[in-house]
Amino acid sequence: MLEENMSSTSEAALAAHEIVTAMVHAWNAHDAHAFAAIFARDADFTNVFGMGAEGREEVERFHRPIFETMFKDSCLAAIRMRTRPVRSDVAAVDVHWEMSGACDPAGNQWPNRHGLMSLLITREQGCWAIAVMHNMELPPDGMSDGQARLQERHVRSGAEEVDEIYPLAPAPSLTPFCSAMTSESIGM
Repeated sequence: MLEENMSSTSEAALAAHEIVTAMVHAWNAHDAHAFAAIFARDADFTNVFGMGAEGREEVERFHRPIFETMFKDSCLAAIRMRTRPVRSDVAAVDVHWEMSGACDPAGNQWPNRHGLMSLLITREQGCWAIAVMHNMELPPDGMSDGQARLQERHVRSGAEEVDEIYPLAPAPSLTPFCSAMTSESIGM
């Protein structure tokens, strides 16, 4: 079941829900054409191996052979989704997913997997679609516990302790970059 974090029932959040629902249905039908249909004509796609496809037709061509082989018996579930509208026609969407029934590229049964899809969806000519998708596999359950403990210790004791363990270089000033940006220079 998909849990959604929508602070408001925005058009972008509803569009994201429809896109993710269509993605899950297309994936579970192993239908490369339906899967690609939710992408913008000039979309960018990157999978968990860092391989990519540019454009809707390439997204379809990329998925056709894997739906016929390593993912032919796979079942995808979107378990949690967070949508953040960036503008009225752009939203960032995080989708936590689980998958069963897949094989690895060598044909061996893959244990149940989970990951995170990061989507940038856009509305053009009244239609919402995925403009950019990056998919990543998350580490097995429990692997993030160490980072969670580190963050808890950071909050309890202050940044000094963590900064001594993981020294960071000072961040460069972004003022010249930010001040050079105007609504006209970024097409708004």
